Amino acid sequence: MKTILFICSQNRLRSPTAEQVFANYPDLEVSSAGTNHDAENPLTAELVSWADIIVVMEKRHRAKVQRRFRAALLGQRIICLDIPDDYAFMQPELVELLGARMARHLPPA
Repeated sequence: MKTILFICSQNRLRSPTAEQVFANYPDLEVSSAGTNHDAENPLTAELVSWADIIVVMEKRHRAKVQRRFRAALLGQRIICLDIPDDYAFMQPELVELLGARMARHLPPA
């Protein structure tokens, strides 16, 4: 079982959408968090340590994770999907984009 943590800024739109999209994917356990202190589910060292793979929506999220949680990073891959904050929660275009950008990082279904 692989654990994947999806990260955006506020944990309100992009990362919760990713969490929901991949929640029932075989052999995956997923969660989501936000880099901002006032995020719905703020990113913690425990979440970073929990994840086998960390998926960020923008390069700035990767930089924040690397800077603030260096001690919690245990060699995990940090994948940047380059998805801007232009989408609503579960917006079909966002769901499609997440599927396309994550396809090569997921085990076969």
